[in-house]
Amino acid sequence: MDGFDMEAGAADLALGATPQPDALWAMLRAEAEAAAEAEPALRGMLEMAVLRHDTLGAALSALLARKLTEALMPAERLEDLARAAGPDLVTLAAADLSANRRRDPAARGWLAPFLYYKGFHALTWHRVAHGLWKDGRIDLALYLQSRCSLVFGVDIHPAVPVGRGVFIDHATGVVVGETAVIGNDVSILQEVTLGGTGKQRGDRHPKVRDGVLLSAGAKVLGNIEIGRGAKVGAGSVVLADVPPCATVAGVPARVVGWCRDAVPALAMDQSLPPGTGG
Repeated sequence: MDGFDMEAGAADLALGATPQPDALWAMLRAEAEAAAEAEPALRGMLEMAVLRHDTLGAALSALLARKLTEALMPAERLEDLARAAGPDLVTLAAADLSANRRRDPAARGWLAPFLYYKGFHALTWHRVAHGLWKDGRIDLALYLQSRCSLVFGVDIHPAVPVGRGVFIDHATGVVVGETAVIGNDVSILQEVTLGGTGKQRGDRHPKVRDGVLLSAGAKVLGNIEIGRGAKVGAGSVVLADVPPCATVAGVPARVVGWCRDAVPALAMDQSLPPGTGG
């Protein structure tokens, strides 16, 4: 955008800050221009996805719509739904995209996460569905949940509130039940389940607090709390509350260590303390 300092934007990223949407958009467009120049076969796609648009919100709405469109739901209608979510959706999407950019070592810039990361796409559509759910538009919210499950392999109930700066890495097989809560700066890897323990009704799903890392294949079941800054080891089954800052692993999970300086969700270190068994 006019007056945006690219070097300052890059410095913000290095410091761990989330760029403002306009600043992020300027960097994303610059990457798209460079990619179109380097790979002419992609120019048409990049024009449609990024370069023809004036703002991050416009490009995001159009991209999301194309991901979910089907014969019975045209892209134009889906794009209108995403646009209607307003500037809050764009602000949250910028925070989530920044989380993808910072926490995934495979992300060499902004363009690939924006275009290709289905965890980011599924979460952004979930934010739209959650807004519809809160407005009482239950059927439409459930439709979006169903389409996201089919297209992205990510099934998050539209009732679930999700904080800002959330990273769903790889995303395949992620399932989140109706009464779960996900806080800020959480990282979730593939095949994670935040589920119930049976057929009980009411408040029956996990509450995941800020800064938590849920490693690949973790199953967190029941109305339990995963405390702030905790880490759940890969393949673990968690059936009881996890204290803040604890590292748990195993089936059933038990405390095997404690965090130190790093926030687990930001460090993205799935390793366990030496000598940990199970």
